[in-house]
Amino acid sequence: MKIYTKTGDKGMTSLVGGKRVEKSSVRIEAYGTVDELNAHIGVLIAELTTLDAPFISEEIEVMERIQNSLFNVGTHLATEAEEVEKIPSAMLPQGEVERIEQHIDTLSESLPPLRGFVLPGGTKAAALAHVCRTVCRRAERRVIALRKETEVAEEVVAYVNRLSDYFFLLSRKCNFIEGNNEKIWSNTCK
Repeated sequence: MKIYTKTGDKGMTSLVGGKRVEKSSVRIEAYGTVDELNAHIGVLIAELTTLDAPFISEEIEVMERIQNSLFNVGTHLATEAEEVEKIPSAMLPQGEVERIEQHIDTLSESLPPLRGFVLPGGTKAAALAHVCRTVCRRAERRVIALRKETEVAEEVVAYVNRLSDYFFLLSRKCNFIEGNNEKIWSNTCK
């Protein structure tokens, strides 16, 4: 099977169910940004595998679950509910929002209190987690823009929103375990 089909050469692509839409559509922007987030998570996982810390294997497991769930989110966003019945893979697994919330709470409890706005950076893993956080926020904005045009499940919006919180705390954890002090924003406009 050839990987290229040439069907997108004129700027169109197919949704789940076969409907053709422009590649610049809000829908494609939404699930394309979710896909971009998934790729950044892959880079973060690759970096984390180079570290020797007790929490790494658990976080890699959490992120691999997130990557799988993001495929569900992408399928959901690529399906026009008005045109095609949503297939099971277009829905998040039951309890996924709550699962990530519990993990966020666990991460938060393991960290010192925030002292201000954290500047992205520190270790390479922490910086990559911040990239994931910001791409996730962009994905959330794209999903909300799509929601203005069509039905998007509330749990999809909530899940993407929680993920940015997760990546923020993961960045803090990466710096904390490596002994890096967080750099706090210094308001020079005082």
